[in-house]
Amino acid sequence: MARFMENLPLRKAAEAVAHVLAGAGHTVYFVGGCVRDRLLGYPVKDIDIATSARPEEVLCLFPGAWEVGAAFGVVLVRRDGFCFEVATFRRDGRYRDGRRPESVCFTDAEEDARRRDFTMNGLFEDPFSVPPGRVVDYVGGVADIRARVLRCIGEPDLRFGEDSLRLMRAVRFAVTREVQVEEETYAAVCRNAPLLARIAPERIREELDRILLSPGRKRGVEMLVETGLMKHVIPELYGMVGCTQPPQWHPEGDVYTHTLMMLDELGKDGAPVSLELALGVLLHDVGKPPCRQVDETGRIRFSGHDKAGAAMAREILRRLKYSNAVVDAVSAMVERHMRFMNVQQMKKSTLRMFMSSPRFRDELELHRLDCLSSNGLMDNWQFVRDSMDSYRDAPLVPPPLVTGRDLVNLGLSPGPDFKNWLSRLQELQLEGTLRTRKEALLLLGQIAPVEQNTLAEYLEKLAL
Repeated sequence: MARFMENLPLRKAAEAVAHVLAGAGHTVYFVGGCVRDRLLGYPVKDIDIATSARPEEVLCLFPGAWEVGAAFGVVLVRRDGFCFEVATFRRDGRYRDGRRPESVCFTDAEEDARRRDFTMNGLFEDPFSVPPGRVVDYVGGVADIRARVLRCIGEPDLRFGEDSLRLMRAVRFAVTREVQVEEETYAAVCRNAPLLARIAPERIREELDRILLSPGRKRGVEMLVETGLMKHVIPELYGMVGCTQPPQWHPEGDVYTHTLMMLDELGKDGAPVSLELALGVLLHDVGKPPCRQVDETGRIRFSGHDKAGAAMAREILRRLKYSNAVVDAVSAMVERHMRFMNVQQMKKSTLRMFMSSPRFRDELELHRLDCLSSNGLMDNWQFVRDSMDSYRDAPLVPPPLVTGRDLVNLGLSPGPDFKNWLSRLQELQLEGTLRTRKEALLLLGQIAPVEQNTLAEYLEKLAL
């Protein structure tokens, strides 16, 4: 379990910082995530340092260092291309906003450990022990790591009341570190779920992203729903629970079950998972509950759920302060996901335009997951794959044979008809009916009010 840190350059740089602090007579430990991940067998990506040195002493020892949390005793130190947070052992004062203490006072290592969130995050490592890796454990974190249990330090209600983002972090650690949440800690998450409303949407979004980008995303969403945290993240998802679907198309069950199955399947093929795709999977059917209709024969329909879902996705993502690029990409994915039903009936030009979307590979993967998690019919997916292969050596949408500049050069005045003429020519180009610039210009002369003498002179000028 206590595997030595794999990132040796990072470790050596951190040890160099620790030597300077220890050489000045200060106690110094590696702390938190780096210790936890080493013991759990995960790669160590960064190292935080805790010390008895006061911030002003750290600044004196490391010229060029700077304070990033003066009130909390945190100094950033650069060494050998790495940046380390060096924090003074502290005890937190009262929390008023559910996120940060009003004040701190500096103390010793044991009190510093006991102020932290979970036992697995409250461990220290002696940088100088022989053999390396000796853990200093004031909170029982080593035993919990061995048992793969996530447990609050001290009273769970107090920990979550101090910093309510810890509620989301509990779920995130459970799924990204593959541990079970201890019973009392889990019960406290459920009790304190309403406190999440105090946290800024940006902070909630960051934790949600980490959950959705982890292989345990299905379990993470289930936990958010079961604990009630999702009421303060994406409450619209609760409408999926119990929203039944036509069994001939969705033998798996309700919309929520279908979505969980897709989340579980996502990434199993080993391909990288983008945030946009993960969000698209989560929200692709969010419009079904408000659109659900049952006729007199008992037939269930969700007419328009793609467009309704796109609008809902846009509202949800904006509420969580996602970037415009993410909002646009995900809402487009949701709005377009039902178009795969008609791909085999599309004209060649329509299909090529459909496949030319900048995020089409994500859309195609969403469709694959949609099929695997419902009736299992893959014919439309296979048709699109074959179509994409047929255009592998040529652009799906080549440069247009005729442009707006040509129209102006032929004496046509800009206006609404411009778009119609150009769209018609592009459609025929994509169908393969128009293959050359000359053919396209000659057809333009038939569908637009172009003087034939002017067109002939223009063709001659272009040597066509």
